[in-house]
Amino acid sequence: MQETIATSPIIEVGGLKKRLGSVEAVRGLDFRIEAGSCVGLLGPNGAGKTTTMRMLMGLSEPTEGFARLFGREARRLTRAERGRIGLVPQETNLDPDLTVEENLEAYGRYFGLDKGVVRERVPELLRFMDLAAKAKARVNQLSGGMKRRLTVARALIGDPDLVILDEPTTGLDPQARALIWRQLHALKRAGRTLLLTTHYMDEAERLCDRIVLIDQGLVLAEDTPKGLIARHARGYAVEVEKPLPNGASLDGLEAEDLGSSLLLFTDEPERVLASLGPDAAVHSRPANLEDVFLRLTGRKLRE
Repeated sequence: MQETIATSPIIEVGGLKKRLGSVEAVRGLDFRIEAGSCVGLLGPNGAGKTTTMRMLMGLSEPTEGFARLFGREARRLTRAERGRIGLVPQETNLDPDLTVEENLEAYGRYFGLDKGVVRERVPELLRFMDLAAKAKARVNQLSGGMKRRLTVARALIGDPDLVILDEPTTGLDPQARALIWRQLHALKRAGRTLLLTTHYMDEAERLCDRIVLIDQGLVLAEDTPKGLIARHARGYAVEVEKPLPNGASLDGLEAEDLGSSLLLFTDEPERVLASLGPDAAVHSRPANLEDVFLRLTGRKLRE
């Protein structure tokens, strides 16, 4: 019988807490990210995502607990270990005085890469992110989508094992989002480990192998996207406008009051539609990750 060799997680977070003055922004997070997986760290504004990401990047020290990358405390990573991480920040912080290829070359030098390696990787990354035609253009000549793609390319210059993406497609048009999604899938197939934050639930559902949903500094749920949907939103969402038809039976159904309508979650949409009758103003669709997010974190707007 072949012996199974245990492998350490790329990221391991345990009992992680962070106090900011009198506010406990992170109140005890526990999760692991295995090599070669894509994990989404999701939550509403103020959930503790940014504080957690800062601790993972070694920019902030935990009050309690630990955040380990490659088996070492994040704030104690060596320069070589940091070189194994590619970061796509929320802000597109490119150098506007440099050309597209010069931005990549400068980042490669920052990580101490050999000039020959940088010369080889820059055109590869520009082709990978569909920017080869803009190699000599300055950053201020690029569209928003091109700048975002360049930021992703820059994060990959060191051929990282772990890529951390903080809302990589915010504000992009559908074509730019689709291109970045396609290339992130390619990174997954190549065995890279991805940690993603996003407010686009369809993006998380497409890309992520697992979701860690947090709010108020705590993990609310963790599972595959399909597992979360099955557990918290059943198979289908049926929205029916008020007032409900006479005789409509909602017994045993999970329902959410949206004000002018009810949102019903069920594994048997046909039975629900039949019970509502032909006169009901109703819309039925498969449940999705956004349903889970709103059910667990609420519909109230966050500042």
